[in-house]
Amino acid sequence: MPQLIAFLLTSFIVISAILTAIGWYQIRRRKMEQHQKLMVAASVFATVFFVLYVAKTFLIGSTQFGGPDDVKLAYLIFLFFHVVLATVAGAMGIITLVYAYKKQFQKHKRIGPWASAIWFCSAVTGVMVYLLLYVIYPSGETKSVTELFTSY
Repeated sequence: MPQLIAFLLTSFIVISAILTAIGWYQIRRRKMEQHQKLMVAASVFATVFFVLYVAKTFLIGSTQFGGPDDVKLAYLIFLFFHVVLATVAGAMGIITLVYAYKKQFQKHKRIGPWASAIWFCSAVTGVMVYLLLYVIYPSGETKSVTELFTSY
């Protein structure tokens, strides 16, 4: 069950990244309305991912890395960078959306490409985390949040 949920969550991220890329392409072609619709849709997919990810983490738990011990440190470092990228991209995405909503388009244009680029990196590393946890190596144990904090 955790593997199916992880696949669905990863799909939301991939869809969000694809919609962002198409939205970026549309704004380059000066298609403002299409750009706006695509970016809103990309934001909805990213938000749904985030809400479901938090709910999954609290209700079901977090899947541990099940690969070999000599790869675990590299995985954890990679995971750390993914989390940082996702956090920065999320914050920048919110700021970008607020600027667009307030029609502060000069600020929006300045931060939007950076937010998108970081979001793409976050999406790619997110897919890699999924592959490392569920495809390349056998899944580790899924532990609830309370188990994670009481096991140390």
